[in-house]
Amino acid sequence: MVVLAKLGDPDALAISFFGLFILGVLGISYWAARRTHTTEQFYAAGGNVTGFQNGVALAGDYMSAASFLGIAGLVALNGFDGLIYSIGFLVGWPIVLFLIAEPLRNLGKYTFADVVAFRLHQKPVRIASAVGTLSVVVFYLIAQMVGAGSLIKLMFGLDYALAVIIVGAVMIALLLLGGMIATTWVQIIKALLLLGGAFILVVLVLAKFGMNPVRLFAEAADANGQAVLAPGTKVVTGSWDAISLGLALMFGTAGLPHILMRFYTVPDTKAARSSVNWATFLIGLFYLFTFVLGFGAMALVGRDTITGVEKGGNMAAPLLAQEVGGTPFLGFIAAVAFATILAVVAGLTLAGAAALSHDLWVNVVRGGQAPESEQLRVARIATVVMGAMAIILGIALEGQNVAFMVGLAFAIAASANFPALLLAIFWRRFTTWGAVASIVVGAVSALVLIYISPTIQVAVFGNASAPFPLKNPALVSMPLAFACGFVVSLLTRDRHAEQRFIEVERQIHLGAVAPPTPEPTRPALPAER
Repeated sequence: MVVLAKLGDPDALAISFFGLFILGVLGISYWAARRTHTTEQFYAAGGNVTGFQNGVALAGDYMSAASFLGIAGLVALNGFDGLIYSIGFLVGWPIVLFLIAEPLRNLGKYTFADVVAFRLHQKPVRIASAVGTLSVVVFYLIAQMVGAGSLIKLMFGLDYALAVIIVGAVMIALLLLGGMIATTWVQIIKALLLLGGAFILVVLVLAKFGMNPVRLFAEAADANGQAVLAPGTKVVTGSWDAISLGLALMFGTAGLPHILMRFYTVPDTKAARSSVNWATFLIGLFYLFTFVLGFGAMALVGRDTITGVEKGGNMAAPLLAQEVGGTPFLGFIAAVAFATILAVVAGLTLAGAAALSHDLWVNVVRGGQAPESEQLRVARIATVVMGAMAIILGIALEGQNVAFMVGLAFAIAASANFPALLLAIFWRRFTTWGAVASIVVGAVSALVLIYISPTIQVAVFGNASAPFPLKNPALVSMPLAFACGFVVSLLTRDRHAEQRFIEVERQIHLGAVAPPTPEPTRPALPAER
């Protein structure tokens, strides 16, 4: 309980770490603002990021509060089951490498809708894609903002709502000034800080157990029961639930809009492949650390203390840092966690703003003819809108476990975005209405199933049971999205899209830019006749 007494008391060292980081962020924003004059620079850093830089930034984007705070908390409270998130988050990257990275770099511009709509009718596909993107971004934002609010509240004793507002304000300032250039460099710095901080924390924990991980796991089991080393506790309720969560984490990675945007920041496909390789290595290294962090918190801090501070378990890693490294190390780890959250929130907000401004305003409302200055102005307005929404939702959903919330965001990404993206790239027969059906059915079915699942009905509303038995909907919603995409495409016909498939193949493999088929020559779709 000593830890409890110290957390929440203002600490000069911790405040210094936070102050230094915020000053650094503002400095980067000022530097990036002088280099951000066009929409390409705002959304894609001008395409001038190297493969290594983008790989580190990708790792920074991916190693979110869910990874650092949420997984450590889930493992500390539930043992082995929490590790399904570590493994699931990692195994999605080979799919990104072999299926997604090159086509995205060669076909797209700013958003994943650029790829899906490449050879299809623009307006309906972009509207549906914006729905899918915003659904994922909102769930992901909630998780990050809840983690940020909990962290600052406990570090400085601030009111939770005020803490969320501070995070949102700093994030909006970062994006308004520096766009993707600032976000990229904050991600790079944050990734290196996070890996370094987690490594030091792992060494300090293992030093308590003679540098022997087996002894750590054994002592955690002795204190909390052998069940913590076996599957089947609270995170998943059975094999079908585990499969559903695994599908969401594996395929959701390839549908996350803020991750997909990063492939537009590099100059060519070689850099895109290189960035995925670096990201996979760094992310894999980090998730190995989460094994030690979670069980270390269980053994050294204890479940009662963790849940006494925050019921979702999100403060397990900071409490562990306090336990093994004292207040100075707690201040450092808290600053790293804050950097983690801020950087990921910035990337998510940028992806949501791109969907609102680039997909909906520029390409749907303005028919792709908006002047550069108008595009940039709308992008910044959309950034403020997304930032305000993140603050409101973060305040409204206090107390949720962030890794769990991100798991739901992955399920929506795997259902709404991934099937349409894959079919648009690799299936000649894919049609406009097939894409719309796949995206809308994937997003809506995932959201509805989440609402009627134990996740909401039991955990939030307190009902004894739920109509849908699985906590994660991907096992149903993802195949449903694929099936709707196939069936609707077979029932409709889009000869123009089939003809342009050759152009898609050429551009995917060679990066050759062929003049797009003029939109006015497109035959009318059956539904438009």
